[in-house]
Amino acid sequence: MAGSVNATPGFDLQPSAERVPVATNYITNFDFLNQYLPDTYEKEFERYGNRSVAGFMRMVGAEMPTNSDLIKWAEQGRLHTKYTNCTSAAAAGTDNGAVWTVNDALNPGTGNIAIRVGQTVFITDNTAASGLTNKAVVTAVVGDTFTVAYYEAAGQAMTGVADPAGAVACTVMIYGSEFAKGTDGMVGTLEADDFIFDNKPIIIKDKYAVSGSDMAQIGWIEVTTENGASGYLWYMKSEHETRLRFDDYLETAMIEAVPADTGSGAEAALSSATGAGTVNAGSEGVFYAVQNRGNLWSGGIPTALADFDAIISRLDKQGSIEENVIFVDRDFSFAIDDMLAAQNSYGAGGTSYGLFDNDEQMALNLGFTGFRRGYDFYKSDWKYLNDPTMRGDLTNGGINGLLVPAGSTTVYDQVLGKNAKRPFLHVRYRAFEIEDRRYKIWNTGSAGGAATSSLDAMEVNYLSERAVCVLGANNFFLFTD
Repeated sequence: MAGSVNATPGFDLQPSAERVPVATNYITNFDFLNQYLPDTYEKEFERYGNRSVAGFMRMVGAEMPTNSDLIKWAEQGRLHTKYTNCTSAAAAGTDNGAVWTVNDALNPGTGNIAIRVGQTVFITDNTAASGLTNKAVVTAVVGDTFTVAYYEAAGQAMTGVADPAGAVACTVMIYGSEFAKGTDGMVGTLEADDFIFDNKPIIIKDKYAVSGSDMAQIGWIEVTTENGASGYLWYMKSEHETRLRFDDYLETAMIEAVPADTGSGAEAALSSATGAGTVNAGSEGVFYAVQNRGNLWSGGIPTALADFDAIISRLDKQGSIEENVIFVDRDFSFAIDDMLAAQNSYGAGGTSYGLFDNDEQMALNLGFTGFRRGYDFYKSDWKYLNDPTMRGDLTNGGINGLLVPAGSTTVYDQVLGKNAKRPFLHVRYRAFEIEDRRYKIWNTGSAGGAATSSLDAMEVNYLSERAVCVLGANNFFLFTD
């Protein structure tokens, strides 16, 4: 019989972070006329375990300084050229030559197509299962058009029509060149094609404040936090949790950040703070970069090998990175486990798969950490996608996982002034000489050792200025709902 998890009792989405004191924060049942003392547990119980969601960036990337408002880098273009939308309207089926128009040139209308006289091309009809192909040598190039002479005596296999826009779209691939004896060399050269990308750092801030009186007051609850702090001073717990929350935001901001559109409210709200002449507000986070420059899987979770075959086919067309890590939510993790278990001939029984002996004294391992199919894929659970206070349980805009290539790539580093190895995913923080804005903490006020003002309190300020760089986003995969 199918079951479900009851809606109540549920989970708290805001278990500890409050801006103002409320009645539920204090014990109100102290009655000195009661002769019976309660048996109290002094130590806080950590019912949510480790509440931090950070760790993703530390696993896959590195941090390095930058001293500019704008970070720019160049990524290599393709070495070879193939046009997939070419038409020929001037050739009948028996003509031994034709004029072709390139409709998908990088800069259409400029005549900068990468086809030159003397090159040999392979031409194929884009219509599925048509079987119509030709091989030809280029005899002339004018603007975005080129003339070919076919190697086949039967001439052009594809029949053109009067209107080029209505002609069957064909793919043209350059595979070499051929020249007659005693002729001049190749006419024209090709310039290396680079893609220039940029990003800007954003300033992230937080603050914690406590009065001097509260700092001198001891509590009856022994508090603990994820970073190991403990004691009976409640303000220490709040300060430590503020720091942990700030640490999480340093990572989640790099994941979720988006650039502000021109004319948007965010641009207007942040323009006075950024100053005149600076770039727009916002930044390109990991999700934004992959959504716009990477690969997307939408409509659910890939649950079969055929789904991963489609993913692998796309990776073949990109950088073909050998090792990849998939950071997944719980549903995606289970789907991969079930998919791999089904490959075993005894998978229906569910008792024999996995690299272990079926010892009756050991627990059955129903999970997998990775697999190889064309490439190596390693699976890692991503708490950020499961946490109900973050991306877990979203109705819209949900993300099931992110595939990140392992290793590094070579880019030109503007700080070093030379080519350097950089992880595909890394963070750049602002730093120069005496000002390091990677992770700044300073105290103000007159309490807690601070002596910067007459304020009878201690204010702990946090600041970081950083941006994430996604190099080779075409090798990333984002799995969305």
